[in-house]
Amino acid sequence: MIVVRSVQPRDLDALFQLAGQTGEGMTSFKPDRAALTARIERVRRTVAGEASLADQGYLFVMEDTASRRVVGVCGLEVAVGLTQPFYNYRVGTVVHASREMNVWTRMSLLYMSHDLTGYAELCSLFLEPGARVNGNGALLSKSRFMFLAQFSERFGERICAEMRGHFNEAGESPFWRDVGAHFYQIGFDDADYLSAHGKKSFMAELMPRSPVYVDLLPQDVQEAIGKTHKDTEPARVLLEAEGLRFENHVDIFDAGPVLEAHIDNLRAVRESRLVNVVVDDTASADGVKMLVSNTDVADFRVVLLPRAPQDGLLRLTSAEWMTLNINAGEQVRVLPLYPKERK
Repeated sequence: MIVVRSVQPRDLDALFQLAGQTGEGMTSFKPDRAALTARIERVRRTVAGEASLADQGYLFVMEDTASRRVVGVCGLEVAVGLTQPFYNYRVGTVVHASREMNVWTRMSLLYMSHDLTGYAELCSLFLEPGARVNGNGALLSKSRFMFLAQFSERFGERICAEMRGHFNEAGESPFWRDVGAHFYQIGFDDADYLSAHGKKSFMAELMPRSPVYVDLLPQDVQEAIGKTHKDTEPARVLLEAEGLRFENHVDIFDAGPVLEAHIDNLRAVRESRLVNVVVDDTASADGVKMLVSNTDVADFRVVLLPRAPQDGLLRLTSAEWMTLNINAGEQVRVLPLYPKERK
């Protein structure tokens, strides 16, 4: 059975191997054993109430319980930008006009922005290619919304998600090539590495002081602004179905879009509900795919089940009960996997 669960120290080796498969542009999940160890410890301190607001974050892994293999990962940061600036570009508009010359032009500009400071952040989503079947990608991504719905008091008002930006067939970011590289004078991977490890002072020291005129950039760079990496397009579609939207912020390195939402407006927060459960090994599929989570912050778990509650009661097989790790009398949270399924 496939389950998304809270990360544990025993997952370190699996996470390290998984991070080695992510490729370019995955800033928040790198194959760095020390950084991954520190992140797992940070999750422990967050759950225990020992971490400051700026340091709080959660990490979840997808595990195949039959093989005990970790095949995916996803994360949630509670409040970004509180100790180090959270940089983005905001895409704005400027108008140049002259009545005397009968000229009127509108141009797009990129303004350096800290608008997303204090937002929660969806991050570190990766599922190994061989596991991208049977709704696993949707389960992995949307498991975080079940956590947000269950523990909304642990977060602020708004949330964002940085999407990986466009890379061309040569494996390079056009935006970095013609914008970032001129200011930072290092390679994309080097800048990505420094940013991922919290060494962001170089950004403040070297970034452009004035807005960037988009219309003056090469055409392929203009087209890359706000464009999602081809491997990240499915993730973007899932997030937009849950209520996030592009609101004209893009990543400072590759110009990938940043999606945003009020947490209260997320589908899982508005529509998920708690129901009672009963063990029934004869429980069968009824054609509806349901996200089902327990309510334990320390050992949070989410599975995808092929049935909906009936009369406020969800039937679980013994295996499903054990996978969710729930006790007698506890409720579970349920939500249809897709908005169109309303049972």
